[in-house]
Amino acid sequence: MPDHKHDQDQDHKHDHDQGQRRVSCSGWAAQIGVFLTVALLAAGLCGALQPATGIPPEVLQLTQFGPALAVAAVALLWPGRIRDLLAGTLPARSEGPAVHGARLPSRNRAALLLTPALITALSAGGAVLTSGSLPVTSPQAFAHPLALLVTAQLIGACAEEIGWRCYLQPLLRTRFGPVAASVLVGTARGLWHVPALTQGPAHAAGFLTATVAMSVILGLALERVRSNRQLLAGGFHTLVNLGMLFVTDETSPATAPMAVFGAACLAAALPWIASARRAATTPDRITAATADGPR
Repeated sequence: MPDHKHDQDQDHKHDHDQGQRRVSCSGWAAQIGVFLTVALLAAGLCGALQPATGIPPEVLQLTQFGPALAVAAVALLWPGRIRDLLAGTLPARSEGPAVHGARLPSRNRAALLLTPALITALSAGGAVLTSGSLPVTSPQAFAHPLALLVTAQLIGACAEEIGWRCYLQPLLRTRFGPVAASVLVGTARGLWHVPALTQGPAHAAGFLTATVAMSVILGLALERVRSNRQLLAGGFHTLVNLGMLFVTDETSPATAPMAVFGAACLAAALPWIASARRAATTPDRITAATADGPR
């Protein structure tokens, strides 16, 4: 005899699971919507307030705090969910057993922090080829000490990256692969920089290429890293900003410098993509050792 009660229980469980998935999907989409909306509005408000603060934009742009404020807004609305997403933001505690793969290996950490030098060098070479000159700005040209510039740039970069790399990237990774999630984060970050998109289609395309390529670099470098993500991403971001500040003409509305910068970022991302593909297709040591072993 059919067990109708069992069938009803199974149908109820199925409906419950489907409802849970719908709520989860809705919550995921709502979090992204709130984050991006607050990040954009908060950045605009901070930018409007900057003249009143007297802080020079070349030292620190207050718009960079938009993503951090957006994370705070999401934390107020979803305190339980954001805790897991931000778990790898700060350095791991020294006590207790280390989580396997939680920290970025020293070799990868060095490669990540050297990549901005490659981007700067490629941008400089492209500038020489396209314009015949290299627009280098001396640190003495600024009215503020170099240490202040570096510190302020790091603070601003970390304020951005707690949103892009410590919150949005892990959230998107629950739905997409590492490259797809990184491309989405880079696109969102590029569109968030509204002034850079108003300089014409070619300039905007170069800028979006740069933000997406840098996002892919960071996304692949920090994949499965559950410690110190904010400082690593902020350090990368700071070094890129300093390279643009001192070695490239970042303030120029001309298309060529931004196109060169975008191409440089894309070229720097290719080795990271190739390395990730090799890692994905290379069997682990146990599999490789037993592949030809006795059946």
